[in-house]
Amino acid sequence: MILQKKLFTVKVLFEFIRCSPHLGLFFFHRNRALIKADVIRWMDVFGLIYNPTIGFLFLLSFFPEFRNLFYVRIGLWKHLLNIVCPQMPTLYIYTKNIGGGLFIQHGFATVIAAKSIGDNCWINQQVTIGFSNKDDAPYLGDNVTVNAGAKVIGNITVGSNSKIGANAVVVKNVPDNCTVVGIPAYIVKRDGLKVKESL
Repeated sequence: MILQKKLFTVKVLFEFIRCSPHLGLFFFHRNRALIKADVIRWMDVFGLIYNPTIGFLFLLSFFPEFRNLFYVRIGLWKHLLNIVCPQMPTLYIYTKNIGGGLFIQHGFATVIAAKSIGDNCWINQQVTIGFSNKDDAPYLGDNVTVNAGAKVIGNITVGSNSKIGANAVVVKNVPDNCTVVGIPAYIVKRDGLKVKESL
């Protein structure tokens, strides 16, 4: 048990050293407020006490999904830092306009290509948020959750505080404060009340 703790401590120290070149961007990049909002959200989701520097290094070290998001935030610097801390190869983030606090759970086989994403959204694995043609892509409001396997496609808006159920296919606008499920998606909850409505 003591040996395991020592090995874990050595691993954490090694990871922190490996990720330390990222600290300059964390403190001085023009997107530092967004990066800080991301760190706060991720630490909150995992129930960890927020310490900006340690939290940032911890997330970079052990969550490649966080790395991908951070690399979107810092732009061209990612090409250099990706050598030291590789990003997750099956998570593709093409959206440039992302509000603070985006949380990506697992991130496996996920494509995020929205026109914009609001604050404090949550995206699970095997999700596709993308284009229906060369121009039309979705807009996600604040506090939107997109569950595993869901598809959100085309020039649509997903309203704030809405949830997309697992494996749902959404090709029409979703109002604020709604939960949608199914193929094609329909509303099962609106403003906290159970309903069954078409989009």
